[in-house]
Amino acid sequence: MNIKKELERYVPFDEREASDKRIMLEALEKYPDIFSRENNLAHFTASSWVVNPDRTKVLMAYHKIFDEWAWSGGHTDGETNLLAVAEKELREETGVNSPRLLSDGIYAVEIIPVDAHVRRGEIVSPHLHLDLCYLFEVDESEKLTAKEDENTGVRWIPIEDAVSRTKEKKIELIYSKLNEKLKSFS
Repeated sequence: MNIKKELERYVPFDEREASDKRIMLEALEKYPDIFSRENNLAHFTASSWVVNPDRTKVLMAYHKIFDEWAWSGGHTDGETNLLAVAEKELREETGVNSPRLLSDGIYAVEIIPVDAHVRRGEIVSPHLHLDLCYLFEVDESEKLTAKEDENTGVRWIPIEDAVSRTKEKKIELIYSKLNEKLKSFS
């Protein structure tokens, strides 16, 4: 799907999402390299909020760089089909084989400030992730496997505990919103 059209039809959950959506649409117009990490200011990423069928647990991986439990996702690296990126990252990072998309397109939009960090021995300067999140369902009986170069574990966490598993206030706010949005999701 065309990301611009997908973003245009997305109905924001709150005022912050409305602002983030507007900024993302502007970035699409201004930056031809917005799908690449070569854009040191900001670039698109795709993530997944993954729940079990009865919506009581969320699937998370223990992220090595950030040293905390996190949703799955990653950089687009030139790919413009963000749903495909989100699903690929979900499969790679958790080992699941049969994720089922629950959202009709984008589930949430976030502009996430990323602090400077070291990745594979290289310093990465602070930048923004223009993240599109998709909602998936996975059966809890599926075998889980960590992607050893990125995470040290994968597990189902009670959905009400997902927020407390992060060390960052900005991510805490995102997970809280994703859970709140899930309550009204049919």
